[in-house]
Amino acid sequence: MQIRRRTVIYVQGYDPRGIAEYYRMFRREFRRTCELYGLTGTISGAQHDPKRFITAWDVTTQGDGWQVETRYQFLRWEDIIRQDFARPAWWKIAHMYAATIRALLNGVIVRILKAHWRFGLFTLYTPLLMTLWLACGAAIGILASKLVAALGAPVPVPTMVGLVAAIGSFGSLLWLTESRTYLLYLCDDVVATDRFAHRQRPDWDERMATFAGYVADAVARSDADEVIVVGHSSGSFLAADVLDRALARDPGLGRHGPRVRLLTLGANLPIVGFHPKAQWFRDRLQRLAQSPDIDWVDYQSRHDVMNFWPFDPVAGHGLAPAAGRINPTVVAISFRDLWTDGTFRRRRWRFFTAHFQFLSANERLGAAYDYYLICCGPVDLMTRATAPAKAIAAMAAETGTSNH
Repeated sequence: MQIRRRTVIYVQGYDPRGIAEYYRMFRREFRRTCELYGLTGTISGAQHDPKRFITAWDVTTQGDGWQVETRYQFLRWEDIIRQDFARPAWWKIAHMYAATIRALLNGVIVRILKAHWRFGLFTLYTPLLMTLWLACGAAIGILASKLVAALGAPVPVPTMVGLVAAIGSFGSLLWLTESRTYLLYLCDDVVATDRFAHRQRPDWDERMATFAGYVADAVARSDADEVIVVGHSSGSFLAADVLDRALARDPGLGRHGPRVRLLTLGANLPIVGFHPKAQWFRDRLQRLAQSPDIDWVDYQSRHDVMNFWPFDPVAGHGLAPAAGRINPTVVAISFRDLWTDGTFRRRRWRFFTAHFQFLSANERLGAAYDYYLICCGPVDLMTRATAPAKAIAAMAAETGTSNH
């Protein structure tokens, strides 16, 4: 299926950076993709609709004998995320421990470790490192208290000095390393995801319902050849949530008008779906799995510890759709095929950088996965996912490029 017009609806994940950063990233990585393939591309300015929490821009991409018009629509809720981030550090830490203990007791962390041990270790990273920082602060406080006591200070003084030293050293460790450890960000993420799984985020529910109405309307009015609803990282479970809500509004979604596709990238669906109280979410996955009018593609990579690999989003949740399973098409990719050797050695252990490769330009021609060709290229998503060699050959023929 050759695409001439495409609508991409991107559901933002739990990231406070917001539209400015994502728009800059899209422009930068799109230009790099055009340079790699010898394409011509233009991007309009960002058009904001604050009442509907949408920012959109238009992309025109031209190759040899083809042109694709893409309408890229970014669904925004960073205002809610930033409210979470404004909470005091003590609140974040206390509630992170509470959510972690609950996940241990109800078996969620054990299930995650069994499904994908590397993601399980990443899940434990936040409480373990936070505990280490607390222990370091306590050790420094004890040493300071003993030093002051050895100098002959009255009884209350060593205790007070030790307490101040413990709090100060812990706070310093936390704040000075945050740009590398992301501990406070991850505390917010853990708490927010836990509450969403337990249906305790009415602000999220309200915004996702708004997005669902927009998706249903956008598909109904679209003259595109395909509409792709995209979710990356935590945006993956939100995109599934939004699309299922949109299907509830319009059961004929995808049956009339453009073909509708769900694209999940670097997904971590089990951090919601494995909760015993998240049957509502597993029901959404099951409906999407058996929907004949929706195509769902899930890209995952072993080189990204922040996604589940290998993982079947349906069977992995213990689901067996009675009407027969249609979705998703699971595609495993290797970042070795996307990066040069030097970049692979440098970036492989930079976990957040690797995680965002799903939204970044490639360095090698002809890779089976390329986000900007999915969004802006002439080949439809299902062909790229199920017959990548065919899609690559078509692109190579049309652009005059090759793998060399």
